[in-house]
Amino acid sequence: MSTLKETLYKKIEQHRPRTTRLLKDYADTKVGEVTIGQAIGGARGVRCLVTDISYLDPHEGIRFRGKTIPETFAALPKPAGSDYPTVEAFWFYLLTGDVPTKKQVDEVVEDWKARRQVPHYVIDVLRAMPRDTHPMTLFSAAILAMQRESMFVKRYNEGMSKMDYWDPMLEDCTTLLARLPSIGAYIYRMKYKADTHIAPNPDLDWGGNFAHEMGIPAPYDDVARMYFILHSDHESGNVSAHTTHLVASALSDCYYALSAGINGLAGPLHGLANQEVLSWTMKFLDQLGKEDYTEEDVSKALWDTLNSGQVVPGYGHAVLRKTDPRYTAQREFCLKHLPDFPLFKLISTIYKVAPGILQEHGKAKNPWPNVDAQSGVIQWYYGLTEWDFYTVLFGIGRALGVLANITWDRALGYPIERPKSVTTTMLEEVAGVTSAELAGAAK
Repeated sequence: MSTLKETLYKKIEQHRPRTTRLLKDYADTKVGEVTIGQAIGGARGVRCLVTDISYLDPHEGIRFRGKTIPETFAALPKPAGSDYPTVEAFWFYLLTGDVPTKKQVDEVVEDWKARRQVPHYVIDVLRAMPRDTHPMTLFSAAILAMQRESMFVKRYNEGMSKMDYWDPMLEDCTTLLARLPSIGAYIYRMKYKADTHIAPNPDLDWGGNFAHEMGIPAPYDDVARMYFILHSDHESGNVSAHTTHLVASALSDCYYALSAGINGLAGPLHGLANQEVLSWTMKFLDQLGKEDYTEEDVSKALWDTLNSGQVVPGYGHAVLRKTDPRYTAQREFCLKHLPDFPLFKLISTIYKVAPGILQEHGKAKNPWPNVDAQSGVIQWYYGLTEWDFYTVLFGIGRALGVLANITWDRALGYPIERPKSVTTTMLEEVAGVTSAELAGAAK
């Protein structure tokens, strides 16, 4: 071990007990307007961000521009023969708060079609990278590669009023959004489908064309519309949303900002949960060892899981205190289109028994399923079994919300984000921790 590494290791070992004690004994002590627990704990629950695009209600779930998920699906125009609205209609709604007419939706559809062609240099960038590169790395790189086309940068360098910043930002966001499904589909087929590709269909909307370019038949077009809308926005404090907002607050264009947000989404604590739940569910099915299992069999296996110190993935949420409406929306799709699929049947059984078990177990703040408990199973059913790609799907959807947010950030002239930091010593002084106590903790 090098001298630097050895010295640093000793410093870390000395410092950890200080942080642990502050969280254990002084988490509720105020430092300014927040508590020590919030300052150390990732600012969880600190109300210091503003967005009108969506709000996460603990008891109703996500509201998009004031409407619940069922209300949103019911209000927005749908393509002929589809059970779900077009993503273009949803984009209009996220930006304006108004339910668009069919004519207004058609205008957005045609605008996105005119912008959807992915520049060949983006394909060159993707093809130059090793084929074992993670899909999220490819996705982020493709987004960043297009930064050279930013209208915001061009007009900013030419000189423009701050009051007009939103206009070129919107142009950039629209162009970027129009291309994301084709980029995602290209990455998928390059990596997993023998590098064979499907040209866009000029007659299809955003979600329908994504399904077409992926090579997955109907009703996967409705899966795409539903999935992208459900994953679009979740307030502005989650990692992908906050990172996009933070980078854009420096007046970086949307290509820089979204690429950064996608990098945050790639983290296992944020965007990988759906594939982890799917993997766990498959192993759980193997653990049951039979197809004719009963609710009692599932209950026993769940108790065995909890008693061994493991968790039931897909259950619990930092804010929600009920079943995630995004879970419910996907469950309704499954009940209609894949009710007898073994993985879905198991998830349904777990849904029946897990909340009561988790409540009895007593350690889960929220015993109800979240969105990730359901979404991976739908993708698997329709043949998208390469779960490394699932986070790209999440990223395409999440782009809708975060790009709408940064367009409004520029419209309202929000400043660069710059919170103030404090030192551990400052927190200890606020908490009244003495030097003698510190010396004792270090021993």
